[in-house]
Amino acid sequence: MIVETEKIALFDMDGTLCDYEGALKRDLAKLAAPGDHEFEPFGDHPHYIEERIRLIRQRPGWWRELDFLPLGRKIMDVFSHFNFNRHILTKGPHNNPMAWAEKVEWCELHLRNHYKFNITITEDKGLVYGTVLVDDYPKYVKRWLEWRPRGLVVMPAHPYNADFSHPNVLRFDGTEEKRIELFDRLKDAHDR
Repeated sequence: MIVETEKIALFDMDGTLCDYEGALKRDLAKLAAPGDHEFEPFGDHPHYIEERIRLIRQRPGWWRELDFLPLGRKIMDVFSHFNFNRHILTKGPHNNPMAWAEKVEWCELHLRNHYKFNITITEDKGLVYGTVLVDDYPKYVKRWLEWRPRGLVVMPAHPYNADFSHPNVLRFDGTEEKRIELFDRLKDAHDR
Protein backbone atom coordinates (compact mmCIF):
# COMPACT_ATOMS: atom_id res chain seq x y z
CA MET A 1 0.00 0.00 0.00
CA ILE A 2 1.40 3.41 -0.96
CA VAL A 3 0.86 6.15 1.63
CA GLU A 4 0.63 9.73 0.42
CA THR A 5 2.46 11.96 2.88
CA GLU A 6 0.04 14.86 2.45
CA LYS A 7 -2.83 12.64 3.63
CA ILE A 8 -1.98 12.70 7.31
CA ALA A 9 -4.36 11.63 10.08
CA LEU A 10 -3.44 12.84 13.57
CA PHE A 11 -4.63 10.78 16.55
CA ASP A 12 -4.77 12.14 20.07
CA MET A 13 -4.14 9.70 22.90
CA ASP A 14 -5.80 10.74 26.20
CA GLY A 15 -9.59 10.51 25.90
CA THR A 16 -9.32 9.37 22.28
CA LEU A 17 -7.21 6.21 22.14
CA CYS A 18 -6.44 5.85 25.88
CA ASP A 19 -8.90 5.73 28.77
CA TYR A 20 -7.31 8.64 30.64
CA GLU A 21 -10.56 9.70 32.32
CA GLY A 22 -11.48 6.21 33.53
CA ALA A 23 -8.04 5.60 35.01
CA LEU A 24 -7.97 8.99 36.71
CA LYS A 25 -11.48 8.53 38.15
CA ARG A 26 -10.52 5.08 39.45
CA ASP A 27 -7.31 6.32 41.07
CA LEU A 28 -8.88 9.46 42.51
CA ALA A 29 -11.60 7.31 44.10
CA LYS A 30 -8.84 5.35 45.88
CA LEU A 31 -7.58 8.62 47.40
CA ALA A 32 -10.99 10.16 48.11
CA ALA A 33 -11.85 11.52 51.51
CA PRO A 34 -15.40 11.27 52.82
CA GLY A 35 -17.51 13.90 51.06
CA ASP A 36 -15.21 14.34 48.05
CA HIS A 37 -17.07 14.95 44.79
CA GLU A 38 -16.59 12.71 41.78
CA PHE A 39 -13.85 13.83 39.40
CA GLU A 40 -14.76 15.70 36.23
CA PRO A 41 -12.02 15.46 33.59
CA PHE A 42 -11.88 19.12 32.62
CA GLY A 43 -12.48 22.25 34.60
CA ASP A 44 -11.34 23.89 37.78
CA HIS A 45 -10.51 21.70 40.74
CA PRO A 46 -9.61 22.58 44.30
CA HIS A 47 -5.86 22.66 44.92
CA TYR A 48 -5.89 19.37 46.86
CA ILE A 49 -7.55 17.57 43.91
CA GLU A 50 -4.97 19.05 41.49
CA GLU A 51 -2.22 17.72 43.78
CA ARG A 52 -3.82 14.26 43.85
CA ILE A 53 -4.03 14.28 40.05
CA ARG A 54 -0.37 15.31 39.83
CA LEU A 55 0.67 12.49 42.18
CA ILE A 56 -1.37 9.91 40.27
CA ARG A 57 0.00 10.96 36.89
CA GLN A 58 3.59 10.81 38.19
CA ARG A 59 3.34 7.20 39.35
CA PRO A 60 5.77 5.14 37.25
CA GLY A 61 3.83 3.13 34.67
CA TRP A 62 0.57 5.08 34.99
CA TRP A 63 0.55 6.41 31.40
CA ARG A 64 1.86 3.16 29.92
CA GLU A 65 -0.87 1.13 31.66
CA LEU A 66 -3.87 3.11 30.40
CA ASP A 67 -6.50 0.94 28.71
CA PHE A 68 -7.24 1.24 24.99
CA LEU A 69 -10.63 2.94 24.63
CA PRO A 70 -13.04 0.77 22.59
CA LEU A 71 -14.33 3.92 20.82
CA GLY A 72 -10.77 4.82 19.82
CA ARG A 73 -10.21 1.33 18.44
CA LYS A 74 -13.40 1.62 16.35
CA ILE A 75 -12.20 4.91 14.90
CA MET A 76 -8.75 3.47 14.09
CA ASP A 77 -10.43 0.53 12.34
CA VAL A 78 -12.48 2.81 10.06
CA PHE A 79 -9.26 4.58 9.09
CA SER A 80 -7.87 1.20 7.99
CA HIS A 81 -9.94 1.53 4.79
CA PHE A 82 -7.90 4.55 3.66
CA ASN A 83 -4.28 5.36 2.86
CA PHE A 84 -3.80 7.98 5.54
CA ASN A 85 -0.35 8.30 7.04
CA ARG A 86 -1.17 7.90 10.76
CA HIS A 87 0.53 10.05 13.34
CA ILE A 88 -0.06 9.85 17.06
CA LEU A 89 -0.28 13.48 18.21
CA THR A 90 -0.27 13.88 21.96
CA LYS A 91 0.36 16.69 24.38
CA GLY A 92 3.17 16.01 26.83
CA PRO A 93 2.56 17.05 30.45
CA HIS A 94 4.84 20.02 31.25
CA ASN A 95 6.33 18.73 34.51
CA ASN A 96 6.45 15.03 33.79
CA PRO A 97 9.02 13.94 31.17
CA MET A 98 8.52 10.31 32.26
CA ALA A 99 4.95 10.56 30.89
CA TRP A 100 6.35 11.47 27.47
CA ALA A 101 8.35 8.23 27.40
CA GLU A 102 5.44 6.17 28.74
CA LYS A 103 3.14 7.52 26.01
CA VAL A 104 5.60 6.20 23.43
CA GLU A 105 5.70 2.87 25.30
CA TRP A 106 1.88 2.74 25.28
CA CYS A 107 1.89 3.16 21.50
CA GLU A 108 4.43 0.38 21.12
CA LEU A 109 2.39 -1.96 23.35
CA HIS A 110 -1.07 -1.27 21.91
CA LEU A 111 -0.61 -0.11 18.33
CA ARG A 112 2.62 -1.33 16.74
CA ASN A 113 1.36 -4.86 15.95
CA HIS A 114 -1.84 -3.54 14.33
CA TYR A 115 -1.12 -0.17 12.77
CA LYS A 116 1.73 1.68 11.11
CA PHE A 117 2.25 5.12 12.69
CA ASN A 118 4.62 7.89 13.69
CA ILE A 119 4.57 9.74 17.03
CA THR A 120 4.66 13.46 17.70
CA ILE A 121 4.61 14.81 21.25
CA THR A 122 3.92 18.52 21.35
CA GLU A 123 2.76 21.32 23.59
CA ASP A 124 0.71 22.96 20.79
CA LYS A 125 -1.35 20.70 18.53
CA GLY A 126 -2.36 23.68 16.41
CA LEU A 127 1.13 23.79 14.93
CA VAL A 128 1.02 20.26 13.52
CA TYR A 129 -0.11 19.68 9.92
CA GLY A 130 -2.69 17.06 9.07
CA THR A 131 -5.69 16.41 6.85
CA VAL A 132 -7.69 14.91 9.72
CA LEU A 133 -7.44 15.32 13.49
CA VAL A 134 -8.98 12.78 15.87
CA ASP A 135 -9.26 14.48 19.27
CA ASP A 136 -11.77 14.64 22.12
CA TYR A 137 -10.85 18.00 23.64
CA PRO A 138 -12.64 21.08 22.22
CA LYS A 139 -9.83 23.50 23.12
CA TYR A 140 -7.27 21.56 21.04
CA VAL A 141 -9.77 21.05 18.22
CA LYS A 142 -10.48 24.79 17.99
CA ARG A 143 -6.77 25.61 17.96
CA TRP A 144 -6.09 23.09 15.19
CA LEU A 145 -9.04 24.29 13.07
CA GLU A 146 -7.83 27.92 13.27
CA TRP A 147 -5.16 27.02 10.72
CA ARG A 148 -7.06 24.36 8.77
CA PRO A 149 -10.39 25.73 7.54
CA ARG A 150 -10.89 22.62 5.36
CA GLY A 151 -9.62 20.15 7.96
CA LEU A 152 -11.82 17.35 9.26
CA VAL A 153 -12.00 16.57 12.98
CA VAL A 154 -13.31 13.29 14.35
CA MET A 155 -14.29 13.82 17.98
CA PRO A 156 -14.94 10.77 20.17
CA ALA A 157 -18.22 11.51 21.92
CA HIS A 158 -17.90 12.14 25.66
CA PRO A 159 -20.17 14.04 28.06
CA TYR A 160 -17.59 16.84 28.42
CA ASN A 161 -17.64 17.61 24.68
CA ALA A 162 -21.38 17.10 24.06
CA ASP A 163 -22.06 20.81 23.59
CA PHE A 164 -19.25 21.37 21.10
CA SER A 165 -20.21 21.71 17.47
CA HIS A 166 -18.48 22.90 14.33
CA PRO A 167 -19.25 22.10 10.66
CA ASN A 168 -15.85 20.39 10.28
CA VAL A 169 -16.31 18.21 13.38
CA LEU A 170 -17.94 14.79 13.38
CA ARG A 171 -18.79 13.58 16.89
CA PHE A 172 -18.35 9.82 16.78
CA ASP A 173 -20.31 7.70 19.26
CA GLY A 174 -19.56 4.27 17.81
CA THR A 175 -23.03 3.60 16.35
CA GLU A 176 -23.35 2.07 12.90
CA GLU A 177 -24.91 5.30 11.61
CA LYS A 178 -21.88 7.32 12.76
CA ARG A 179 -19.48 4.68 11.40
CA ILE A 180 -21.03 5.08 7.94
CA GLU A 181 -20.91 8.88 8.24
CA LEU A 182 -17.27 8.69 9.35
CA PHE A 183 -16.42 6.46 6.40
CA ASP A 184 -18.06 8.91 3.96
CA ARG A 185 -16.39 11.98 5.50
CA LEU A 186 -12.97 10.26 5.49
CA LYS A 187 -13.43 9.30 1.85
CA ASP A 188 -14.18 12.94 0.99
CA ALA A 189 -11.15 14.16 2.97
CA HIS A 190 -8.90 11.52 1.42
CA ASP A 191 -10.06 12.21 -2.15
CA ARG A 192 -9.91 15.99 -1.78
